[in-house]
Amino acid sequence: AVLFEYDPSRSEAVPLRLLDGFRGTLQTDGYAGYNRVCRENGLTRIGCWDHARRKFVEASQAAPAKKKGTKVSKADVAIGKIRKLYAIEKRIEALPPEEKTRQRQQLAQPVLNDLKAWLEKNRTRVPKDSLTYKAMQYTLNQWELLTGYLADGRLHISNALAENAIRPFAVGRRNWLFADTPRGAKASATTYSLIE
Repeated sequence: AVLFEYDPSRSEAVPLRLLDGFRGTLQTDGYAGYNRVCRENGLTRIGCWDHARRKFVEASQAAPAKKKGTKVSKADVAIGKIRKLYAIEKRIEALPPEEKTRQRQQLAQPVLNDLKAWLEKNRTRVPKDSLTYKAMQYTLNQWELLTGYLADGRLHISNALAENAIRPFAVGRRNWLFADTPRGAKASATTYSLIE
């Protein structure tokens, strides 16, 4: 199900209201506004590797153009390591959840261990104001959430399915910029929910 809900605020009260009565696992980006609802409702929260990877992609794209024969950037190294996690997911996607969990422990855990060690070692080797440092710091700060998908084969490495479902609305929102009034925004959210 896809539900669009308009609220003029991004405060922690919004997910608390929207997820009232929900039990289960909540997969999100690193936004701290979800902390309270997870704590109060006893939700399991996991992170999204697409959000972490996107930060490294932005760092890589912002880096000066590489000349042939030069070393790859640290952002590119991180992207390569994260790509291995997605390759594992592709390989095991048709397996039943229990086997998926076992395969993740066997195949993805060593990749994650290597990535974390690499991030911790290299974080001090890039300027603190760089996009690469910020990507590394975000990933390390979110580590427990980002590795949460390992525990259950029913969970996904990212929330890309949800992101893809809302993309048309997000792109449209940019095209019309603002919904004139809060009532108009709520009406748009209701209409989009019915369409989805």
